[in-house]
Amino acid sequence: MASVQPQFDQFHEAIRLRRFGENQTLRDKRDIIRKKLRDRLPGIFKLHDETCPAFSFRDQGSYEMGTGTKLLNSDFDIDQGLYFEVSISTYPDPVVLKQRVFEALDGHTKDVQIRRSCVTVFYQCDQEPVYHVDLAVYVDGTLEPDGKARLAKGKEHSAPEYRFWEVSDPQGLTDKIFARFEGPARRQFRHDVRYLKRWRDENFSSSGYAAPLGIGLTIMAYDDFRPTFSDPFAGTPNDLEALRIMIAASLAKFQDKWDPETQTWARRLTVTLPVEPWNDLFFRMTNAQMADFEGKLKTLLAALEAAARTVDPVEACTVLRQVFGQDFPIPPREETAKRQSRAIISSSNSA
Repeated sequence: MASVQPQFDQFHEAIRLRRFGENQTLRDKRDIIRKKLRDRLPGIFKLHDETCPAFSFRDQGSYEMGTGTKLLNSDFDIDQGLYFEVSISTYPDPVVLKQRVFEALDGHTKDVQIRRSCVTVFYQCDQEPVYHVDLAVYVDGTLEPDGKARLAKGKEHSAPEYRFWEVSDPQGLTDKIFARFEGPARRQFRHDVRYLKRWRDENFSSSGYAAPLGIGLTIMAYDDFRPTFSDPFAGTPNDLEALRIMIAASLAKFQDKWDPETQTWARRLTVTLPVEPWNDLFFRMTNAQMADFEGKLKTLLAALEAAARTVDPVEACTVLRQVFGQDFPIPPREETAKRQSRAIISSSNSA
């Protein structure tokens, strides 16, 4: 088996998007949005003859988990939770609270939208999108009988059945993931999630639900990741083998399921959020999209297995680049020849 861990390490550094605390640009944009809301929300509520509830912010999503990845051919998003200390009985229509947030941010950039699960502020440079801030609007649960936070769902013109408060616990999700993996295992888990996200961006269309959601891939990894080390005592990771084991385990969970809408059987992978609302993270994918997902996972597994079988790092990395894209490095021939030569000399001396 060729040793390609150095190339996986280089690949990870190439695709890694650092967390808020490490990335000054992300931190600055986040703080600008927060200040705008602190300054403007009290006046917006007053215009509607309402008292502005106390509110707070939380980092969330891939940046909080430390699994953010540089995107291909699209702008990147910044996830923020905006938590209001208010009861849903005061705002039974969750879209109303999202409208207050929209009004506070309207005009901050040329494009601010109320979307199904958030209010989004889009940023552009030379007419091209560069990033956007997704603000998920919550009641924080302090005034709810069950103490649970709820996420505002629905758009401005959504029918009543699509406007609702959904129990949501993003911090609990992060805590649960971190509780399972510690130290080197947590670090390898984050790496493998980033590899999966880049694989998705390289191999799927970004329109609609053709590509599996990042949170779906993260929980798929949470379910099936097993820490794997070439030297367990030193904590030396074997990312290739860890990824191979994980993808094989996920593929084994695809099942034939009856689709009452199409009256046909279809192979599907169910990945359930391990905290409320316990939903299937891939349920919006059509049967055709799910079949494409399974086929591409099989192609990924075949590439990982082929790379694991070869003894030539150049050949192994060439195979891996086909599924992970041009950012996956291929070592120079002369470099691998020197390594093999040193290994042979060392082996002969030890005899």
